[in-house]
Amino acid sequence: MTAADDENDGQATERVVIRDRRKIDPKAEAKGTAAVKEKPPVGAHRAAEPEEGAGAEVAETAVTAFGAELEALRNELDERTHDLQRVTAEYANYRKRVDRDREKAAENTIGVVLTALLPVLDDIDRAREHGDLVGPFASVAESLTAVTGKLGLTVFGEKGDPFDPNRHEAVAHQTSADVTEATCIEVMRRGYTLGERLLRPAMVAVADPE
Repeated sequence: MTAADDENDGQATERVVIRDRRKIDPKAEAKGTAAVKEKPPVGAHRAAEPEEGAGAEVAETAVTAFGAELEALRNELDERTHDLQRVTAEYANYRKRVDRDREKAAENTIGVVLTALLPVLDDIDRAREHGDLVGPFASVAESLTAVTGKLGLTVFGEKGDPFDPNRHEAVAHQTSADVTEATCIEVMRRGYTLGERLLRPAMVAVADPE
């Protein structure tokens, strides 16, 4: 052992430092690091993407469910439409029935009033036949006749009318060579109708052909 060796044993061993004087580009190093970090593992994208068969099956199921729901909505709409049409028809029939009943009730009321006035009209007819319908009484009679006519009262029964058992009441019969069918030859009391309703038949004498 030399003196130099003894001297080294007594002192601390110096650290060896290796210096690399090659130039390193920081940008290239950063890009390399990012590329390493961003590179996905092999097969990762395959695991994330669903299989083609499974996606088609899900889409078909969704379309089927949507079609069933749409069909149910259409059926419900048709049912509600039919209900509305039925209610509308029933309401229209109800209104027609109410209007018809109202008109009938009004006609019946008018008929009752006019029937009560028929004896007065008979007196006016007799006064007219005897020439007594003059002066103020004539004006009153004409006004009453006009009012009853506006209410729908129609008079019938004239000498020479064909006899109609539905409209005439025969109180006398005789035969005559001057007629070819049953004919009213005398009117004792005229008849009245209200619209198509017969209020009172005409009282007549009838001549039958020989």
